[in-house]
Amino acid sequence: MKVMLATDGSDFSRNAAQACCELFGKNSGVEIRIVSVYEDVPVLASEPFALAPEYYQDMVDAAKKQAEHFAQEAAEIFRSSCPDAAITTAIPRGKPATRIVDLANSWPADIVVVGSHGRGFWGRLLGSVSSAIVHHAPCTVVIVRGDV
Repeated sequence: MKVMLATDGSDFSRNAAQACCELFGKNSGVEIRIVSVYEDVPVLASEPFALAPEYYQDMVDAAKKQAEHFAQEAAEIFRSSCPDAAITTAIPRGKPATRIVDLANSWPADIVVVGSHGRGFWGRLLGSVSSAIVHHAPCTVVIVRGDV
């Protein structure tokens, strides 16, 4: 079985990592792929607010480094609680929901595990990553709410 855990470093994502470990990490033959997506930095308005291209590249590099850190945090949860789990990580660039669904298709994942952000009415009104994954993923999606 192939299980994809999507993380953004939030408390909700850490709860999802713990739940994923408890549900799937101790089973033999399970592959866990931890995914943390980083987005491009939007270009600000032109003059007089234009910034040097190097500044944008530094911001993209920082976003990638942060995503790598989030994936490693989730991997540490598995290493401490499920030391025998087969874990890989992926740090794609793009819109989180789109990239997670694309990876779930191409890997192919049997299950995607994500944390709920619990934003209530406004989060549902504006849309969320977990909601988009539920509606577009090619497989089962487990959304972890609250503490495990």
